Parts: sequence; C-alpha cells; structure tokens
Amino acid sequence: MSTAVITGGTDGIGRALADSYLQRGHHVLVVGTSPEKGSAFLAAAARSGAGDRARFLRADLSLVAENRRTIDLITETYPAVDVLVLGARYHRSTRVETPDGFESNFALYYLSRFLLSHGLVGHLRRAERATVLNFGGAGLTGPVRWDDLQLRRNYPGTGALGHGGALCDLLGVHFTRSYPDAPVSYVLNHPGVVATSFAGEYDRATAAHVDRLRTSGKPASQAVAQILPFLDAPPARLTAVLEGRQVPTDTRAFDPGDAARLHAITEKLLADLPR
Repeated sequence: MSTAVITGGTDGIGRALADSYLQRGHHVLVVGTSPEKGSAFLAAAARSGAGDRARFLRADLSLVAENRRTIDLITETYPAVDVLVLGARYHRSTRVETPDGFESNFALYYLSRFLLSHGLVGHLRRAERATVLNFGGAGLTGPVRWDDLQLRRNYPGTGALGHGGALCDLLGVHFTRSYPDAPVSYVLNHPGVVATSFAGEYDRATAAHVDRLRTSGKPASQAVAQILPFLDAPPARLTAVLEGRQVPTDTRAFDPGDAARLHAITEKLLADLPR
C-alpha cells in the first residue's frame, strides 16, 4: 500500500491533498504544529473509515532537530514513501530567528524541505515511482539574495516567502541532479492565491490584505485538482507548475550552477550547527 507524507497537512492545500490520498487508499502521515487540527484530521479520517491509515505527527519543522526526528519516525514506521508533499510555511511580518539561529522563513520554508528531501531519499527510492511536491516559486519569486540569505538587511515581510520559494526552486534542481538514477520525480508548484488560513503573524496592513485573500482566493479543492495530474504522471524528472500550467525549467531561476552553490552553502550551515 502506498504512503503519502504531507507537511503542512492539517490545513489548506495540504489537508485537501491528505484527504485525497486517504480516499485513494494510501497511508497518510500529516505533519503540523497544531494538535487541534491534527485531531480534526484524524477524526475525519475515522468517520470516513480510513482511520487505520491516517496518522498525525506534531513537529516544529523550523528546527533542524525536529526535521531529523521526523525523518527517523518516517523511516522506522513506513517501508517506503511514494508521495512527499512539502507544504509547511508560516509568515511573519517581522524578522524572527529560530533557536538554531536561522531566519524563520529560511528555516521552515527552505531548510526543512532540504532536510526532508535528502533525508528521505532512501525511502523514496524504495517506492516503485515516487514524487516530491514542493510548493516553490515556479520561477517567479527571485532573485536570490546571495549576500543575505538570512534576510538580515531590509527584511521584506511577505517577500520573505517569495525568497523562500526561489530557494525551493533551486533545491528541486539540485535534488534531481543529485540522484539521476532514482525513480523520483520532483514537482515545484506555485498554486496562486488559495483561500486557506494563511497561518502567520501579520502587521495591521498585511492582516487586512490577508483577510481579503481568505475570501477571494480559489478553494483548496481547485488547487488540488490543478496539481494532482502532475503528481500522478509527472512529465519530467523536474516539473514546475503555475496554477495548473507547466512552465519552463530552463530559465535563470533554475540555473544548475546556482542550485549547486545553494546546496554547498546549506551543507556548510548545517555542518556548522552545534549538535
């Protein structure tokens, strides 16, 4: 039986994907920070008769140790991972650093996805045909601040999420080049504006804008319908999708040299982190 692991799976697109994969008969593990939302997911799964295939893991994926704990639990619990959805993110209008010393968007939106992608590659290899879905920028959210990856100068607020999306695009490029013989496809998806909870901490002006997006954005079910065909039959090892439309991956936003540069920087940051 197939297994789907979904970070940010208790709300929005992640939750809609979790429900879809449960309906297909998958084992589904959702990872999030809210016990209440996790319990709601499990209760809904039980009501549908899929309770024995649903699991919730509470984890703060902005912390490196929590990502490593999550990887260990997944590899100890499931024989393989068929679908890995990387959807956790949390907006902050004001710059915050994690206890590890990383800017919070960099830590959760990019570094967690780096750790989970590479940390679970062994289990992804065990699937007959695995797919990683990363909600990146689809080539739209750069440029990368190479001299300020931690956004210490002129913190851009909402733009911090866009910067993280650009880093995720490069992560997808380097991942597919790192494991050329693995039966793993990588899909980068920019879903557009979706009516979710928009988890985060907002200043007054941004909060007012987000309130409007909660009602004007497309439903999560529509966003899932746009991306599922690319997950079921990825057209390439690396695919970028913008609101259901495949976009080129031969542009500067997906430069292999930049991807290798970011990978090397990330490995050094992790190596320098005290255990």
